[in-house]
Amino acid sequence: MVIAETSWVDRTFRVMGTNARVLALGGAPEIVDRAQDRLADLEQLWSRFRPDSELSLLNAAAAERPVVVSRLTFTLIAHAVEAWRRTAGRFDPTGLAALQSWGYDRDFPSVTGAAAPTSVPHESVPLTGCGEIRMDPIVRSVTLGPGVQLDLGGIGKGFAADLVAQDLAEAGVTAGCVDLGGDLRVVGSGPYDGAWRATFDDPVAMAQIGSLRFGAGAVATSTRLKRRWRRGGHEVHHLLDPHTGAPAASGVASVTVLAGAAWWAEVLAKAAFVAGPRDGVALLEAEGVDGFVVRDDGVVVETARLDQFCVREEPVAPLRS
Repeated sequence: MVIAETSWVDRTFRVMGTNARVLALGGAPEIVDRAQDRLADLEQLWSRFRPDSELSLLNAAAAERPVVVSRLTFTLIAHAVEAWRRTAGRFDPTGLAALQSWGYDRDFPSVTGAAAPTSVPHESVPLTGCGEIRMDPIVRSVTLGPGVQLDLGGIGKGFAADLVAQDLAEAGVTAGCVDLGGDLRVVGSGPYDGAWRATFDDPVAMAQIGSLRFGAGAVATSTRLKRRWRRGGHEVHHLLDPHTGAPAASGVASVTVLAGAAWWAEVLAKAAFVAGPRDGVALLEAEGVDGFVVRDDGVVVETARLDQFCVREEPVAPLRS
């Protein structure tokens, strides 16, 4: 986005393994500094690549031993378990071991930079699901249960965007946007006659959707076209089918969702990706959100109400999802 008003603060940086952008209009001058620090703190809580993160320590604990976690981590795990239930297991945060077996066992630039393994896992197995996770809200303890290992990367980025956007609003900004690698949460009055505009890296979506114009809320995209690497001579990606533990082959290239919160948009984008084009759109409509699915053959399938958000001409300097 090109910001014409000098009172906007616009900063980009790396955090949570992705490119981040924070935009703010109004509020204290140091507000974006605080937003960047806040995101770094959240990464320290939830990164699966840091052995001392709260998530890594939880995953390393004995399966039947309750572990007391911070309020934010407890809330994030509760969101993840709720999402698993509401999507009938299509969103499943218990894929850490499976991702590692497919080669995603370090930060993504290291995965793509390393020599490709010559074999695929001997046997893909379904993800464990969240049925064995036990949570005690009184003491904020989590017991994962046998074989459960959590990966909170996607939902964690969405929740982080929500938290920082809330921080911006509480600090008095007139308008604010937090973009964490395409998980985008906005607050306040946007720069396009009070609205926000988002466009997409996917040329198929750009050609058929144009851009999305929306007010307060969030946009999230799940795609197999970015985080992909080679394993055993085959191209694989990070979006696993919980029923097989293997990269999903659902006929979908990407899913984009508009919702009230970024963590929920992220969940539904992943669940719709796993469900496939027809069932994925049906899932979005059943949850009362809007979005679209780009099939492998380039066909775009939209929710019934998406057209009210679409600007089907070339937009001028919008945000990117």
